[in-house]
Amino acid sequence: SMSLREHALSLFRSAVGTVCPAPMMKRALQLQRDGCPQLLVRGQAFPVKRDLYLVGFGKAVLGMAAAAEEILGDHLVRGIITVPLGIKESLQQAGMQEMLLKPHSKIQVIEGAKNNLPDAEALKGAVAIQQLAEGLTADDLLLVLISGGGSALLPTPIPPILLEEKEKLTKMLASQGAAIQELNIVRKTLSVLKGGGLAQLAYPARVVSLILSDVIGDALDIIASGPTAASSHTVQDCLQILTKYNLLHCLPRSVETVLSSSPTKPTAPENYSHVSNIIIGSNTLALDEAKHQAEGLGYATLVLSAAIHGEVGHVATLYCQLIRLVCLCHAGLGEGPLHDEVRGTLLQLAAELEIPSLDLDRFLEALQGLGPERPVCILAGGETTVQLQGTGKGGRNQELALRVGLGLHRAQAASSLQGRCEIIFFSGGTDGQDGPTEAAGAFCSPGLVAEALQEGLDVEAFLSNNDSYTFFSRFQGGHHLLVTGLTGTNVMDIQVILIRA
Repeated sequence: SMSLREHALSLFRSAVGTVCPAPMMKRALQLQRDGCPQLLVRGQAFPVKRDLYLVGFGKAVLGMAAAAEEILGDHLVRGIITVPLGIKESLQQAGMQEMLLKPHSKIQVIEGAKNNLPDAEALKGAVAIQQLAEGLTADDLLLVLISGGGSALLPTPIPPILLEEKEKLTKMLASQGAAIQELNIVRKTLSVLKGGGLAQLAYPARVVSLILSDVIGDALDIIASGPTAASSHTVQDCLQILTKYNLLHCLPRSVETVLSSSPTKPTAPENYSHVSNIIIGSNTLALDEAKHQAEGLGYATLVLSAAIHGEVGHVATLYCQLIRLVCLCHAGLGEGPLHDEVRGTLLQLAAELEIPSLDLDRFLEALQGLGPERPVCILAGGETTVQLQGTGKGGRNQELALRVGLGLHRAQAASSLQGRCEIIFFSGGTDGQDGPTEAAGAFCSPGLVAEALQEGLDVEAFLSNNDSYTFFSRFQGGHHLLVTGLTGTNVMDIQVILIRA
């Protein structure tokens, strides 16, 4: 029988596999060649009347473009993609040939945005994409590939604004504590291609965007700042943000010029009738695949939410209470004061975290219906945040795993974790990275924490120093760390909870 750890690992791998560029593109995109050639995307047909062009930007776009070129063959006339600096080399070193373009590819690759910041190279790529889009006719079809990280790779400030000026303004906003959404609204307002700009420039050509989402809720105008999606924001929103952070008085003249001449109304939706935006990869799709696999392994499987977010400590508490509840049901204590108390805490936590699409009532009802003999799998995804206090090494996934393990160990010690449940909790980044270490995430169990404490390790001290990586690597030879290497995709993080009696 496979261990829970092996099961959790295979579920994570199948989830990531389904949103890896090649399988994801092959599922979503086909070219029908007989008669008038047509592009088929998820059952929608787009006739290729004349020329087919491709542009793309983002961390996963090199692999997506390689798969697209294989599918499109000779019909592809020309392509330009901008990808993060050094990605070709990283993929080559990792032996991921399938993510690289063939030697005589029609797609030009421009690498830029070092450290995920817009730079001269990224600007060069963005300008080339802009020129290609501007030259299209009504009979052309433009295929756009978008993934996370696309925003920094598409920086074309509206003249006369210079890239340095836009960057300086963004840095000033960030240092004042502006949220990422606020930064994106300001960037979009000052950009040629963001906030639907690329789609407008490509008119009257048909635009079909294939999108890999790395944001909670899969909002089209947020992913890579929405170059092909109607923006829901106006110049007023931008001015409001600049006012809020007290920056109106110190704007460069170029920015003032652009803001004063910006249209006050967003582009009307009918001006996007030539555009189709299609999400072909997301955390939800990855979780669906893991659920399918878990059911095949005999688990009663529930998907909690693909939008888990919030401070890592709060999220860990939510998971601990959830696991306690499952163990109570397993022990035949599905009602009674302890059950009601844990359930109450859980509902309160969920309300505080404001997680969208989390229907806990329905979830708990489904739990009630499970027999104690069936092992349970709970899946979730999203992205937590860590308030850094220490100087240790780790990432949000490793820290989450360690916090859950410690919480469960405490519940067991206080004998409020009923029954003889075997539990494993796993959290991992789908891009194969978690913070500054080579690990993508970690597995943890209450037993592991008990063992560490017996060996005299102070788990609390590791956590308060944000040093989860050191904890896991010092313990059992790092067996509980997951090291995948680059995956070539990113749909945020995935959590797997496995419980068997």
